Amino acid sequence: MSKTFVQIHPKDNIIAALIDLPKGTVIPHNGDEITLVQNIKQKHKFTTVDLAVGDEIYMYGVLIGKAMLPIQKGEAITIENTKHASADFNDCNEKFVWNAPDTSKFEGRTFNGFHREDGSVGTRNYWLVIPLTFCENRNIDVLEGALAEKLGYETVKDFAVDTDALIQQYKAGASAEDILNTPIISTKEEIAKNRLFPNVDGIKFLKHDGGCGGIRQDSEALCNLLAGYITNPNVAGATIFSLGCQNAQIHMLQKAIEDRDPNCKKTIHYLEQQKSASERQLIEEAVKHTFLGLIEANKIVRQPAPISKIVLGLECGGSDGFSGISANPSLGYASDLLAAIGGSPVLSEFPELNGVEQDIINRCKTEEDAKKFSQLMRAYSAAAVAVGSGFENNPSPGNIKDGLITDAMKSAGAAKKGGTSPVAQVLDYTEKIRKPGLNLLCTPGNDVESTTALAGSGCNVVVFTTGLGTPTGNPIAPVLKLSSNTTLFNKMNDIIDINAGTVITGEDTIETMGENILEHIIRVANGEISKAEIKGQNDFIPWKRGISL
Repeated sequence: MSKTFVQIHPKDNIIAALIDLPKGTVIPHNGDEITLVQNIKQKHKFTTVDLAVGDEIYMYGVLIGKAMLPIQKGEAITIENTKHASADFNDCNEKFVWNAPDTSKFEGRTFNGFHREDGSVGTRNYWLVIPLTFCENRNIDVLEGALAEKLGYETVKDFAVDTDALIQQYKAGASAEDILNTPIISTKEEIAKNRLFPNVDGIKFLKHDGGCGGIRQDSEALCNLLAGYITNPNVAGATIFSLGCQNAQIHMLQKAIEDRDPNCKKTIHYLEQQKSASERQLIEEAVKHTFLGLIEANKIVRQPAPISKIVLGLECGGSDGFSGISANPSLGYASDLLAAIGGSPVLSEFPELNGVEQDIINRCKTEEDAKKFSQLMRAYSAAAVAVGSGFENNPSPGNIKDGLITDAMKSAGAAKKGGTSPVAQVLDYTEKIRKPGLNLLCTPGNDVESTTALAGSGCNVVVFTTGLGTPTGNPIAPVLKLSSNTTLFNKMNDIIDINAGTVITGEDTIETMGENILEHIIRVANGEISKAEIKGQNDFIPWKRGISL
């Protein structure tokens, strides 16, 4: 342990404890000394000066709160003595100069991916089965039961039982001893080795509770999201189930697909139950056409592609007091490397950009995008206030317990995932990523809703930072889990892929960890399986544009 505390920015008047610090500990600071007046828990923050009621509190160089009570020098900030506060912002972006990182280690690097006709490259090759309304979810289940396990794709079970082998033995007149000696259990790995279509990574069944009821805008947003999944480079084609009378009509989905890719050549088969002679006929047609689609998808093989074809979703969830110190800035450095090479990192979760708006506005390449970001942020904030909430209510009990006292503090740390590069484009929910460089995508702060949106806008891989641990994954984009601390990595190693806790202990710098993260991303883009994929985490929650912090 090289450090026991850290001050992130010279402007900060609070310091983060990297280990538990007992009362009376003397902290050297700017030629002075701070004596802790109470025990400070690991991940929590203490003041460098005496604060009076109303005094501003800074971390990461930005306003993150105000004192509600007098706070002594060396005392912890808590939800009892500190309230959320964030700086205001304007629409004007200032002149911005970016010092890009050294990318020499990654120049000329490639990964083997699935090349699509629109020029994008997938890191996976999936077939989708999608209902346009929740009324079709049962038919999705029937299709999954008919196809997934039989074709060697993942199921919710850790193993499969081959009862057919016993039936064949019985029909052949086998003895009881022969039947008892017949192996009938296959692991997921064994099933995968015997896939009929080895170049198809899986069939994904995207059940949801939308498509009808609610308001018309919900169904429009759903069709746009589903179109984003179908046109995502990780997808070869899709089977679509429609009931017929729902709000989310087939023509709406087709238009959304055309808007994203006017020359889309992917195989998409549409079935409408109310036009079918029977449910049996519907299922028979779905199975046969999906099977034919898989035959075509299997003809696509991995071929080399530059790593600039990586569209990287930047996500966080279950954040702690170390997330903004280790995992997020490390991912931010990886984002900068990718942006400098010509790739497309994508920063989402707009409620968790509260307080750093001006910095982001200043980084926007165009005045149009600066104004768009400002308008989206103000509209989101106003909508939250209108229903009796606000960005200040974003931190969860887990966030607060582990040192994230205000939303502005959480946001300033979360924004570090986006690195320091210029903002190439600002996108609203479901808009397609089209430009290389850092993109901003308006999504809620909810982990799964946001990850769902990232894949819907075109991300072909996602890195998800966490300080408390989460099993979250996505149906079509491999999700790499990055821990902020070593304790979490050791405790939940079955769901965490990379450990950024070595930044806290001093074994890594932000830069070396960032390079390590990008190396891992390239391996996953090349086909290495993430922990979320191993676990079969296919979390899919469309956002209905209501207030979700």
